[in-house]
Amino acid sequence: MSLPEISREGDPALVTRIFGWGTLACLVAFMINNVLTVRWDYPGAMKALSGGGTGAVIQLTVYLVLIAVAVLFVLRTPYRALRWDARKIGAFNNYLIRACFFSVLFVGIADAAIAFMRVEKLLGYFLSDELVRGMARAQFVGTRVHIPLIALSFIVAMFSRTLGFTWLALLIVAAELAIVLSRFIFSYEQALMGDLVRYWYAALFLFASAYTLVEEGHVRVDVFYAGFGRSKKGFVNAVGTILLGMTTAWVIIAIGFAGKQSIINSPVANFEVTQTGGTGMFIKYQMAAFIGIFAITMLIQFVAYLFDAVADRRGEPGGREAAPVAH
Repeated sequence: MSLPEISREGDPALVTRIFGWGTLACLVAFMINNVLTVRWDYPGAMKALSGGGTGAVIQLTVYLVLIAVAVLFVLRTPYRALRWDARKIGAFNNYLIRACFFSVLFVGIADAAIAFMRVEKLLGYFLSDELVRGMARAQFVGTRVHIPLIALSFIVAMFSRTLGFTWLALLIVAAELAIVLSRFIFSYEQALMGDLVRYWYAALFLFASAYTLVEEGHVRVDVFYAGFGRSKKGFVNAVGTILLGMTTAWVIIAIGFAGKQSIINSPVANFEVTQTGGTGMFIKYQMAAFIGIFAITMLIQFVAYLFDAVADRRGEPGGREAAPVAH
């Protein structure tokens, strides 16, 4: 897809930009408050309306401050072009996705190696008895191995411009091939081998969704859309983005992060592992987080998509020219 040159300045679109940047502000506030709730037992922002105490007031204040910052930013840059904002938001989202891909690459290789040495009792040749015992605990591996590798991934992503999912797809094929060869030629198979394939598969499909949205790669079932002009397509895309895309992303986020025992928070907070225990990889908790990452990156991309759609509706220059897509 071509990326034409765009101007930083354009006609004012205060309502659209306030809505979009306000959405991102609410997302950041929600994630901050989620950490406060899960880590420090804050009651939730809504409890501030019913006398929830200082913690609830702090959480509500986080929302109000970040939304105010978003509104102030828009008001101070009234002539900022919608496509310029969309391009910058999309660039940040691409960076976030790149970091996630590097994360699953580094963590997958490291955790698979640790799991293999743990199963074959090879860790004792390289580590002390205390570290060997630690490598048998998911929380130890998560905090001492996974988190540093994830931090490294965000640094590496700053210097890489590839999203990495094509290489991840190749690694999945290699991992599947390794399972076939080891099972049918050497009669050897461990739970960690299947865990690695599932781990990378989940990352591939969930992390690449936002990028696929940008590239118009998702299957679009339409009867009339293909014959619309750019302005009418922009209107349809804007309405669909708000009513279907952003709403769905928010539902996933709200349910997935709904309290300490939610389907995302609980596994992550407890470094949950599969029933295979010590014979598999300690990455199940991350696969739960993948659902949240999917919804977050999609919501961010939907904001950028909304800005582009409204710009198309207004007939502004600089729209993306996507390759024809079969419907």
